[in-house]
Amino acid sequence: MMRDLFKKTKYVQMPIKQKQVDIIPEGVWIKCPNCGEILFKDDFDKNNGVCSFCKAHHRIGAYDRLSQVLDEGTFVEMDKELSTLNVLNFPNYEEKISKAQEKSNLEEAVVTGIGQVGGLSTVIAVMDSRFMMGSMGYVVGEKITRAIETATKKKLPILIFTASGGARMQEGIMSLMQMAKTSAALAKHHQQGLLYVTVLTDPTTGGVTASFAMLGDIIISEPGALIGFAGPRVIQQTIGQKLPEGFQRAEFLLEHGFIDRIIKRKHMKEELHKILLLHSKEAFYE
Repeated sequence: MMRDLFKKTKYVQMPIKQKQVDIIPEGVWIKCPNCGEILFKDDFDKNNGVCSFCKAHHRIGAYDRLSQVLDEGTFVEMDKELSTLNVLNFPNYEEKISKAQEKSNLEEAVVTGIGQVGGLSTVIAVMDSRFMMGSMGYVVGEKITRAIETATKKKLPILIFTASGGARMQEGIMSLMQMAKTSAALAKHHQQGLLYVTVLTDPTTGGVTASFAMLGDIIISEPGALIGFAGPRVIQQTIGQKLPEGFQRAEFLLEHGFIDRIIKRKHMKEELHKILLLHSKEAFYE
């Protein structure tokens, strides 16, 4: 009897009924880089690239931006065919340009043209961070300069949405020259009494910040955008001091008088229309 107590028990494994699991297609969900929450991509896109949890304004493409701020069917693109050559014979530069073109479906890091915001005509330039981090080479500078000159000739306001890591190192001094060229074109536009509005988006740094980005008659930013010349890490290492919390973010710059307003993406078109209307001929006849 005692022997039976220590007898080995045999376990029979019952077959487990397999559950049918639907495979979720790739790209349906995305993770917010800021807060880590999982977002339904369709909702994220409908929310104009803004996280519904932390409200972070994520980087978006140039054509998406244009569709958000311009009246449908009014945009006429300029200088789309301009593309970059390796004038300094920088190693592997052609390959980098080709990869950037394939990734972004753009010829260069800015899209320019003429469109309407609430029925009001304007020249517009939108930089795209997907193309080599929106770096400013000679083609980017040329396209922006041509856009400014078109606005001056047609006596139109100009809107520029900035997004850049600064001057493009592969083009050396030719890239740095674009700072002076764009600034000179804006001076002529200003002399005609015409409106220039800049919208700083994440990130706006380097030579772009040091030239046309900060020359706007009205300087707007999206919430949380990084704006500065050198990055905060470089500054902290250089001066050997801890930087204030939120240093070089849009909210910090607004508090210290470097920018005029912070506008959420969902309100951008409405606010830009108000600004354009206040500075248009129509405002004097209403």
